[in-house]
Amino acid sequence: MTTATVTEAPPRTTRRPALDWRLRFGVLSLIWGFSFLLIKVGTEGYAPFQVTLGRLVFGTLVLAAAMTVRRERLPRGVRTWGHLAVAGFLINALPFSLFAYAELTIPSTLAGICNATSPLWGMALSVVALSEDRPTRVRVAGLGLGFLGVLTVLGAWQGFSGLDGRGTAMALLASLSYPIGWIYVRRTLAGVGYSHISLMGAQLLLATVQLAVVTSLFSGIPTHVDVLPLLAIAALGALGTGLALLVQYGLVAEVGPTTAQMVTYFIPVIATGAGVAVLGESLSWSTPVGAVIVLAGAALSQVRRGA
Repeated sequence: MTTATVTEAPPRTTRRPALDWRLRFGVLSLIWGFSFLLIKVGTEGYAPFQVTLGRLVFGTLVLAAAMTVRRERLPRGVRTWGHLAVAGFLINALPFSLFAYAELTIPSTLAGICNATSPLWGMALSVVALSEDRPTRVRVAGLGLGFLGVLTVLGAWQGFSGLDGRGTAMALLASLSYPIGWIYVRRTLAGVGYSHISLMGAQLLLATVQLAVVTSLFSGIPTHVDVLPLLAIAALGALGTGLALLVQYGLVAEVGPTTAQMVTYFIPVIATGAGVAVLGESLSWSTPVGAVIVLAGAALSQVRRGA
């Protein structure tokens, strides 16, 4: 569930995938949409850092298996690994941990909607960090509309009453961390000559090492085993991180980054439905209305000049 904007497409291959891209798009939407439910279930049995570490371990194993099958090698060079360590922190270790901590006090539905603000943050940051990415009036309007949607979700006119400010802030910060990380990747790792799978495998490995150190210092080893939360963490890592990344980059290679990143707009819808139907989370009118406004703003913020 990185929902990151893909900055450049991997090389297109001539091998035709077994499943139509629309089916894989739907599967990816479901996987990432249900990830917030899995985080919530995982934190019911384990500490947030333990949930994140487990997620990264299972995700890394999936990427390692894919690299073995495709005979991919890990990248080389101290400089490359240094940049990947920063990327692993910003795109994986930090946001995954923040979402896990956020869902201790906020519903998974709200976490999923906060995640949908990533394109808005990305557009705002790209204006500052990427000189070639200049905003149009439509994109600026989308940015304003999107953050109006955030205020609607949070019930700003009620003074944010009944809202856990700390948990919500963590979820929004996690969503901000993704585009920061991908802008960093775009500026430091573009054109390094390694495949996306190789780079992502190394990135997840480094993020796993980071979380292993943090978890040992602040959470320690679990004293008991809760089966259902453990299964949720395994699914979150193997499906929501490892498999989802493979599917995402396959989509980018086939239909391009613009179409592939549209999955972002389906995630909060699925996350909200899963939270209400499976976990019985409550839903006020401002949540779905605000979510629609957020998604509309995010869509407008991605419109390119001349599109």
